[in-house]
Amino acid sequence: MATPAFEEIVEDFEFLEDWEDRYRHVIEQGKAMEPLDEVFKVPATKVNGCASQVWLHPVIEEGKFRFDGDSDALIVRGLIAVLRTLYNGLPVSEVPKVDAGGELARLGLHEHLSAQRSNGLRAMIERIREVALASA
Repeated sequence: MATPAFEEIVEDFEFLEDWEDRYRHVIEQGKAMEPLDEVFKVPATKVNGCASQVWLHPVIEEGKFRFDGDSDALIVRGLIAVLRTLYNGLPVSEVPKVDAGGELARLGLHEHLSAQRSNGLRAMIERIREVALASA
C-alpha cells in the first residue's frame, strides 16, 4: 500500500549496490526537502525518543494526511523525507494501516541504522500513527 513516491525510492534503492550509496541517497532526500518553518519547531511538534532534534508538523486537509518535518541530523532529515513519501497524500484513515516497518525493510534501512536511530525512526512512525488515529 505504498505511495507511488515511495515506490520510486524502492526502485532507486534497487539500483544502488552498497549501503554507502543508499545512505547518501537518504541524505540527499533530506537535503532536497524544504526546511520546517521555525514557528513549528516547538515542544508540541518535537518527537521524543530521538537522539537528535526532530520535529514533525502534521496537516490534515480534505481527509488527506501529510506532514512536514525537520531534524538537526542529516541522516534523520533524510529519514523524515522517506517517511513523507510513505505517508503524505494518504487518506488519514489509511495512515495507521501502513506497515511502515515492512515498507522500510524493503529499503534495508533497519540493517544499517544504529539502535538510537532505529528507536528514533520508530518514535516518528508512532507519532504519525497517533496523529492520524486522533484525527480519523
